[in-house]
This record gives sequence, C-alpha cells and structure tokens, in this order.
Amino acid sequence: MFGLPSPAERRRLADALRTETVGGMVLLVAAVVALLLANTPLSDAYDTVSDYHFGIPALGLDLSVAHWASDGILTVFFFVAGIELKRELLVGELRRPAAAALPVIAAFCGMAVPALFYVAVNVAGGGQMDGWAVPMATDIAFALGVLAVIGTNLPSGIRAFLLTLAIVDDLGAIMVIAVFFTSSLNWFAFAGALAGLVLFWVLHHRTRVRGWYVYVPLALLIWGLMYNSGVHATIAGVAMGMLLRVHLRKGADGEPAEEVSPAEKIEHAIRPLSAGVVVPLFALFAAGVSVSGSALAETVRQPEGLGVVLGLFAGKFVGVFGGTYVAARFTRARLNPELSWSDVAGVAMLAGIGFTVSLLVTELAFTDEVVTEHVKAAVLVGSLISAVCACVLLKMRDAKYRRMWEAETRDEDLDGIADIDQDEDPEARPAEAVRRAEARARAEREAAEAAARKAQAEPEERDAGTRRRTT
Repeated sequence: MFGLPSPAERRRLADALRTETVGGMVLLVAAVVALLLANTPLSDAYDTVSDYHFGIPALGLDLSVAHWASDGILTVFFFVAGIELKRELLVGELRRPAAAALPVIAAFCGMAVPALFYVAVNVAGGGQMDGWAVPMATDIAFALGVLAVIGTNLPSGIRAFLLTLAIVDDLGAIMVIAVFFTSSLNWFAFAGALAGLVLFWVLHHRTRVRGWYVYVPLALLIWGLMYNSGVHATIAGVAMGMLLRVHLRKGADGEPAEEVSPAEKIEHAIRPLSAGVVVPLFALFAAGVSVSGSALAETVRQPEGLGVVLGLFAGKFVGVFGGTYVAARFTRARLNPELSWSDVAGVAMLAGIGFTVSLLVTELAFTDEVVTEHVKAAVLVGSLISAVCACVLLKMRDAKYRRMWEAETRDEDLDGIADIDQDEDPEARPAEAVRRAEARARAEREAAEAAARKAQAEPEERDAGTRRRTT
C-alpha cells in the first residue's frame, strides 16, 4: 500500500495534480482535516506538532513546523506563481494591453475595495488596522478549481479573465507582503540574497548549466539569506520564478532550438509538488482554527473578523465587478465578446475566495493569538460564502451555455450536419423548427413593443416641439 508507485502511476498522479480541479480538491481536503484536528480531542496533539521547533539555530533557522510551512515550503508555491506571472507578462494575456486592461483594472479594484471595507468596519468598531491586507488576495488554486468543477460549459473567456485577474492579484499580494510586512532589514543578508539572485540569472541565461544539483542548493541559499534579511522568505521564490527564461532559444537559422522553454519545463515538473504537497501542508497548519458556534459568533462580532468577511464577500464583488463595469463604460477597454455581465458577476463572486495568501497575511499582520484565530475563521467564513454564491451564479450561467451548445450541435436527422445550419424542416428537424418559431415570435413581440413605444413618444415629442415654438 505504501510502496513507491510505478512510473506510469506517478506520471498519471502528476498530471492529475496539474489540473485546477484536483489541486483545489486536495487543498480543500487539507483544510477540512485541519479544522477537524483543531476541533476534536486531537487538538492538543495538533498544537504540539504545529509548535514543534527544528532547524539550524546557528543560521537563524530554528522554526516551528507551522512556521516552516508558511515561510519555508510555501516558497515553492510562490516560485510557481512567479513563473506563471512572467509567462503571462511576456507571452500570455498580459502582454497585450487591450486584452489585459479589464482584468487588470478589475484586479486592482478587487484589492483596493476589500481593504477599504476592512478599514471602514474597523474605524467604526475600533478594531486593529493591521489586517487591512487580509481580504485583498484571491486564492487562484481554489478559485480555478471551483470554476473547473462547476463550469464545464462556460466559455473559455471566463477562465482567461479569472486567471489574469488572479495573477495580477498575486502580484499585488506579493508587493504588499514585501513592502508592508518586512521587519527591520538586515542589509548584509539582503545584499547576499540579491547577489545569489544575480548568480542565478547568470547561470541560467549566460551559461549552459542546467543541473538541478546546482540550482537547488543555490535556491536554498537565496531563501535562507532572504529569510534572515527580514523580507518575507516567499519573495525569494517569486524572484527566482521570474528570473527563468520563458522564450524559446533561437538557433543559428533563427528557428527555435528547443521545444519548450526552461520556465515551462520547470513549472510542469514543480506544479504537482506545489499543488499536491506544498499548499495542502500549508493549509493543514494554517487553517486549524476553532469553528464552534460561540467562536464563529465571536468572530463576526469582532471588527477584525467582520471586516475580513465583508471585505472578501462584498468588497471583492464590488471591486471586481464595479471596476470592470466602470472601465468598460468610461475607457476604451471592452469586455470579451464571449462574456456577458452575468459571467463577470460570477467571476467577481469567485474572486472572494481568499485562502492561502489571506491566511499567510493574517499570520504576518497580527501578533495576538486570539485575534489571529478570529481572523483565520473569518477568512474561512468569507471564502465559503463567496464560493457558495459563486457556485449558484455560475451554475445558472453554465446551464444556459449548455442549452445554447445543445441547440447549436443538435442533429435530429442524423445527417452529420447541425440542424441550426440547415433550412427549416418541421418533419425532419421538429425541435429546430420550434426553436426558430419561438425566435420569430420573440422578434415580432419585441418589434411590436418598440413600435408601441415609438408611437407613444411621437405625440409627446410633437407637444414638446409646439411648446418650444410657442415659447
């Protein structure tokens, strides 16, 4: 049972973990396990394991298990996020300003408005302002996982919009962590980390060194120096990910000399580790909070927890949907023709799922254990409410798109040609004939209503004209 799987089984498992559906489900299972451990008689053992320290004290790396999960292995998740961000900036959706404008604006508004919700609630309630960044982040793994599960018939534009939004959101969260949650800076360690990053770039771009046995020790050195510098250590992962080359190397004849770029190859290899091990382990030690009725009631009574719940649920929706609408209304940016505003509403609600980065920022923002527990619970509550509402909205849209797809691909006479592309024939294609009759009736009804409105408006316009002439 616990033996090493065969190469074929390992390959199938890795391929499964590269999909958002499986990765999101593994993350969900880890979060549920953490909640069960924290709310059962096993809670003492869970706390003991979380607080157990190990490491190398001489190097300033004597950390608890929970600390290793958030500052250590989570760096792999941010490494993959850095690769994805650079790829989108250089060869993906973000390279074209026209295509990226709306989701980028939506992402920035989706970060600013939740923070304002949190600030407003805590100013009114006298809470701590340190958690303003908690509701800003969208969990890309959870959000894409939910979309993949419920959106089997949704247009691909929805996924592209959400992916671009989440990537920009991740970039914003990374910048917030780097700027606002950096303790006193150790310039020597920071300079050493920068020197390591420069060496990483030189080896990768200017030499033929490709062995993991060179880059893994170098990456660990960079991470250790970044941690000791006072900058959050996960920033090292983002930096190394963005240093990888995403363009194909050209040969002497100008043609690509490789099938895939190093960034794509490394991401393909690392993503299963990130989705199947790193993020679930972080969730296992970060999501273990008390969820009893009294604890949840206390969470929403405290301004910090209430601000996070409203920020994730209402703030994200208002920010993402409102930012998209205002940009499409008052700028040259245009919504993807594949999408409707109902689709954008579903994506805006889905953006309120803030889990991984929100929990990380919670641990960085608060020092009081009681407040930290309340805010973590608020993150779970706000994310759950957003996920449920998003599922309802997107499932309704998915049903509509499924009916459209069935109408477009129906072939009642089994002649290999879609009925919608043939002349009307009530005997051979009755369902298509009914659909066209309903469409004609609807068009005639709309035309009649438009004519009635015009006929009603003409006397009013004549009377208005007469009054103007008389005046």
